[in-house]
Amino acid sequence: MNKNNKSYTVEEAQKKMENYCAYQERCHKEVENKLFEMNLIPLAKEQIILHLLKHNFLNEERFSKAFARGKFNIKKWGKVRIVRELKFRYISAYNIKSALTEIDEVKYYKTFNQLAQKRFDAIKESNPYKKRKKLADYLLYRGWETDLVYQKIKELMTGK
Repeated sequence: MNKNNKSYTVEEAQKKMENYCAYQERCHKEVENKLFEMNLIPLAKEQIILHLLKHNFLNEERFSKAFARGKFNIKKWGKVRIVRELKFRYISAYNIKSALTEIDEVKYYKTFNQLAQKRFDAIKESNPYKKRKKLADYLLYRGWETDLVYQKIKELMTGK
């Protein structure tokens, strides 16, 4: 079953979850997974989640905004990847839309252009088709919009 057979009182589990949420922003799914690992009864899990919500340890809108900002600024992810990852965490459409407003449009395109140029220069491939594919795969994996990616590749390959 689970690797830890330690049992927690509701108070202990609640304190542990407060610390877990205070350390960094968490979504409901992460908290539920952590509570599942603690082998708590459903009533206790519900009570702890309500406590975390009531005392603002758990806030999906705040989580989604911090997630979008962090993944864009640190990992240079595009909006497609950010949306996919938020959906994977069962974040509501409203909170996803709200999170995307955290990304400045000018900075978004500037980052995209820098990332594409840097990667284009780093690819040591003489075959232009293979080079184009490697660049496209890289940018699409990072979640940049398809039309942006192919427009930029065309621009870089033709030198315009």
